[in-house]
Amino acid sequence: MKKTIALIAPLALAALLPLNAAAQTAAPWKWQGAISLYMPTVSGKTVFSQPAPGSDVSVNTDDILGVKGFFMGTLEANNGRWGGFTDVVYLDVGGSKSGSFDMRVGGAQLPVGASASAQLDIKGWAWTLAGTYRVVTKPDYTMDVIGGARLLDIKQTLDWNLAGNIGSVPLPGRAGNLNTSLSNWDAIIGVKGRFAFGQDKKWFAPYYLDVGTGNSDLTLQAVAGIGYAFKWGDVLASWRYIDYRMKSGSKIEDMNFNGPAVSAVFHW
Repeated sequence: MKKTIALIAPLALAALLPLNAAAQTAAPWKWQGAISLYMPTVSGKTVFSQPAPGSDVSVNTDDILGVKGFFMGTLEANNGRWGGFTDVVYLDVGGSKSGSFDMRVGGAQLPVGASASAQLDIKGWAWTLAGTYRVVTKPDYTMDVIGGARLLDIKQTLDWNLAGNIGSVPLPGRAGNLNTSLSNWDAIIGVKGRFAFGQDKKWFAPYYLDVGTGNSDLTLQAVAGIGYAFKWGDVLASWRYIDYRMKSGSKIEDMNFNGPAVSAVFHW
């Protein structure tokens, strides 16, 4: 299964290349690249395992992390109806919390009178690679169907210390430093496009939706926004939601990113 999914990425990349010499001369390739600042709320639940029975530590990441800023990059190419794109989100964030919040040791809530201090760090990549085929081309509306793969490669590190009424908490669960990670390949399908409006059609509303599965139980990404076209490219404000539901037994049980992005898009 993993080998099959991993093969989708190079196959999708092939959509960026001409199929034959005739395709090369039929129409020039059109390229666009985007640089974005993404400012999402990071949510999810992670279980950090320890060797001692009954001492696993679980936290909800949104209890510790606030809104963060990530950088994203996108490269897209089109030739006639065929095309492809790659999209990368790099994550390197951290946050800390002290006092009372949703933290469990051995599956149980902390005792009344107990408090915790925790530092959570998340590093990794979300990389999408897909081929596209245009099914609708109109002056004010386009739609592409997409197929490809997405990689989520994440490492989470938790430092914590408990204080107060912690007599019932197992000794290994009272303080420590643990990490967990995953590297998931998922096949995706979806649609993307844009609506143009206004007197000169310089205003537009882009949309994107994909769903997939593979190493993850389910992954979903949705984007909607509004932009303005200049001669050199576009300026775009959008909202992006990326969601993961992991398979049973995964230490990172679920994870999502939800928030606004601001992008500069260049055409050549």
